[in-house]
Amino acid sequence: MSKYYVVTGAAGFIGSNLIAGLNARGVRHIIAVDNMTKGDKFRNLVDLDIADYLDKHDFRKRLNDGEFDGRIAAVLHQGACSNTMEHNGQYMMDNNFRYTTEVLDFCIRQAVPLLYASSAATYGASQVFREEPEFEGPLNVYGYSKVLFDRVLRSRWNELTAQVVGFRYFNVYGPREAHKAGAGSSVAFNAFHQFRKEGRVKLFVGCDGYPDGGQLRDFVYIEDIVAANLYFLDHPDKSGIFNLGTGRAQSFNDIAIGVVNAVRAHEGKPVLSHEEMVRTGLIEYVPFPDILKGKYQSFTQADISKLRAAGYTRDFHDVAAGVGKYCSKLLESL
Repeated sequence: MSKYYVVTGAAGFIGSNLIAGLNARGVRHIIAVDNMTKGDKFRNLVDLDIADYLDKHDFRKRLNDGEFDGRIAAVLHQGACSNTMEHNGQYMMDNNFRYTTEVLDFCIRQAVPLLYASSAATYGASQVFREEPEFEGPLNVYGYSKVLFDRVLRSRWNELTAQVVGFRYFNVYGPREAHKAGAGSSVAFNAFHQFRKEGRVKLFVGCDGYPDGGQLRDFVYIEDIVAANLYFLDHPDKSGIFNLGTGRAQSFNDIAIGVVNAVRAHEGKPVLSHEEMVRTGLIEYVPFPDILKGKYQSFTQADISKLRAAGYTRDFHDVAAGVGKYCSKLLESL
């Protein structure tokens, strides 16, 4: 009997894109695991081929009870609460840390490859984004839940019986994130819908020494996330914790410019410069919210030297290319 690929967080943004990537390879023997309390997430699964769906709580119980012993080919563990503004630490630690530890225990016991989602939030306000403990300092309980598992994994490295890969995702954007609309969705998604609705994109005024809209993040397109996951799935001899970003920081202004010009091009209007967008009110700067002060990363840039040393050579989309592709898909869906 064929073994199953398990994708947790399957109806979410990254999980559903990973299933699409597996399907594109002809893989259909997939168990999709998620929490469908927010039922609208089903839309991310409609066009995908899976063998079964399990609620997260049922999956955890059955996993711990040994019901999946001998039946799993690999686990792509994306299931987590990714809301950096979530203040319920008990929920966050159970959902992100304890759940992942249970999956790791299973994978060690069964010698099953595990690819899991870590996060760039593990670095906090650090200006160095290298996969080493001295650069880790999360600013919120989400980041702590992620870094704690990474640290536990490091302490258990000699117990591993199969591949384990942790991906420290930077700022991911792209199709299948509509269910996260609001604080949890990407800058590109929010900018697109705000511009369509209001005719302008709002960005924060400058902070931490950066100009208005000039805060810098490593924005990574979802196609690149899927490609890297599949690369490691194809190379089970490679394990480790790896940054997964482009290696290039770009500004929030760059995102806004890409969105505005993509929509304008769709409407047959000419390309505008940043200065022209600000002057005509297409980009507007708003006060920095008090709730984010002290919890905000004004700069992120993945050091991807370790990823490259692992043999991953594929080029990443820059903001102009990735946002252009994304806006085209969003416009097609209107």
